[in-house]
Amino acid sequence: MNTTNNRQTQFATLAIGATAQRMGITATELHNRLKRHGLVRRLLLDCYDTLHAESIDGVVWNVQEALKNWDKKEGGAQ
Repeated sequence: MNTTNNRQTQFATLAIGATAQRMGITATELHNRLKRHGLVRRLLLDCYDTLHAESIDGVVWNVQEALKNWDKKEGGAQ
């Protein structure tokens, strides 16, 4: 794994952990929900260059909003 992939993976792990904590759920549960919508790749990894410059609060907000919107669009849990 190259350095860029390592950084993206570390960022995704941090974002998932912080968001899960804020939402009061486990990181595994959040990861599964994000993965179901393809958001681990499309949001956390593909948007790494933009999101990693945000504060952790900004990242958490973006993850929560994306998940809320995709859950609503696909009729999943909110």
